[in-house]
Amino acid sequence: MDFSHLFEPYNSIVSRADYAFQRMKGEFPACIRCRPHCSDCCHAVFGLFLIEAVFLKHDFDQLCEEKKKAALKRGQDADRELVKLERTIAEFEHDPQMRTYAIGKARIRCPLLDDQNECILYSYRPITCRVYGIPTMVQAVPRVCGKTDFKKEQAYPVFNLDGVHRELHALST
Repeated sequence: MDFSHLFEPYNSIVSRADYAFQRMKGEFPACIRCRPHCSDCCHAVFGLFLIEAVFLKHDFDQLCEEKKKAALKRGQDADRELVKLERTIAEFEHDPQMRTYAIGKARIRCPLLDDQNECILYSYRPITCRVYGIPTMVQAVPRVCGKTDFKKEQAYPVFNLDGVHRELHALST
């Protein structure tokens, strides 16, 4: 299937996410701790929408065979860790809050993160990766990377990830 006609609206969302991150970085530079080789966001567990997966796959296919092979190996490692996480969250079958907590606390290395702690598809990374270091709204709850210096008692602009998720869902169906 050819999904390339969806890349333009997807890239519009990407641009908004990048703009929001840069704006926050400009307004609150001391709060944002994102730096090259900081890979905290690269260990967070989250899902991808179909449009994000297709976008990544399109550019993954352009990589050299060596990089693809290494990423696929890392993907197998990540998959084993995800199976363990699935067992853990299954224990909380009747407690959605604990399931969400367990997923939020889980740390599984992204297969696109190479041995130098660099994303091999950085320019094509998903929306969640792009806004990880700034305050976001997820499931109607404000969230932020634990490595930032955003203070709980202070108000900040929040990137509405819930709204973006609705847009990504619409592009993916």
